[in-house]
Amino acid sequence: MIVEQRTYVLHTGARLNDYLDAYENVGLPAQKPILGGFLGFFVTEFGRQNELNHFWAYADLEDRRSRRAELAKNEKWQECLAIIRPMIMTMENRIMYPTSFSPIRSLPVAITDPHTAFSQNQEPGHDQ
Repeated sequence: MIVEQRTYVLHTGARLNDYLDAYENVGLPAQKPILGGFLGFFVTEFGRQNELNHFWAYADLEDRRSRRAELAKNEKWQECLAIIRPMIMTMENRIMYPTSFSPIRSLPVAITDPHTAFSQNQEPGHDQ
């Protein structure tokens, strides 16, 4: 399994809420059934402003390549790109492999360790 981290920084004049609205309502519904493996989408509170990070899991690099090629043909995705691309100043992608002790190591994600962010009980010091 691999995880792709996609980091975008928006232009100073771009409105974050406009980007997020277009992505949530047009882009993400196009991406999810084609790419699968959606792990999350995050915005910065501190550090570089106007930075967006989203994470996708794939079986391997070939799985990623074929899914992204299919996405590129999707009309709704192209509609979203027409809205969001002008807002993006920089883009960076990283491909990461999980360590042997990562709670996310394979697809589908199955979490068995109760002491991770994926467990149901998040009270400090509470053992399950």
